[in-house]
Amino acid sequence: MSGNVWVFAEQWRGRISEITYEALALGKELAGALQVPLEAILLGHNVLPLAGTLGKADTVLAGEHPALAELVPGLYAEALAALVEERAPCAVLIPLTNISLGMGTLLAARLHLPSVNFCQDVRAAAAGIEARCVLYGGKIESRVTAAGTPAIFGIWSGARSPEAGRSDRAPSVEEVRVTVPDDTRVRLKRYIEPEAGDVDITRQEVLVAVGRGIQSPENLALAEDLARSLGGAVCASRPVIDQGWLPLSRQVGKSGLTVKPKLYVALGISGAPEHVEGMRDSSLIVAVNSDPRAPIFGVAHYGIVGDVLEVLPALTAAIEARKEAHSHA
Repeated sequence: MSGNVWVFAEQWRGRISEITYEALALGKELAGALQVPLEAILLGHNVLPLAGTLGKADTVLAGEHPALAELVPGLYAEALAALVEERAPCAVLIPLTNISLGMGTLLAARLHLPSVNFCQDVRAAAAGIEARCVLYGGKIESRVTAAGTPAIFGIWSGARSPEAGRSDRAPSVEEVRVTVPDDTRVRLKRYIEPEAGDVDITRQEVLVAVGRGIQSPENLALAEDLARSLGGAVCASRPVIDQGWLPLSRQVGKSGLTVKPKLYVALGISGAPEHVEGMRDSSLIVAVNSDPRAPIFGVAHYGIVGDVLEVLPALTAAIEARKEAHSHA
């Protein structure tokens, strides 16, 4: 197969996103199987110093332009399209985050190329490049073979370990000329920072997380009781936050906060990739869900299949009884 494997290096506020290193690890495997070089594509303004952190790639193609100071997906897609047409890679791996989401799809539409999203694996196969994708919050897995090259693959978080995509090696850097349209319809005016919450969940050693299974805001008291017994705080998945039952500062996941507590208790949370991305590095994960096939059990160290509203009081009672026993020992 002709053409190199490309990985788009997502950067924001002067830092390379963690998922970029996941994509680099995956891209290195694919490039090795195809016996072609791996190239990282770094676009932005004053981002050249970041190229040294992309040593997993054989070469970094770095393009600077003042209009690319902020990652606007449509604008970046146009800039990347010219490079794809000029150099014809065989595959372009683009991280899917709330920053760059949509960029790969726009790029594929602009160049009429095959596009596959939500990929957790991309491999060389006899019929071409095959992707393993997760759909419907991880409930369905599909395998898709791209219909031709270049092909655009949107890489979902969790594809590989970020550490596997890091390297102390200094890559060769080639500065490339990028062009951007003058009449872009979408412009980023400013970022609106969320208001500080009553609890900083990123600093908690114990978190009790609630999802749809909590059913109503009145049942949050059960989670609060468990969190109080464990000496932690309550947080939630996005559906609970969207209902207004807890403030945005308590949201865990791709569109919320990333947490790494010593203990993470997931109550009635299905385990969609968007949520798992924000809590998968917790030291110990305990999940309670009535669905034995819920994806959350795939990342949990311990699991309980049962009704959250029945299990919660029992857990709290057991913990309180254990604490009482220790206090009299």
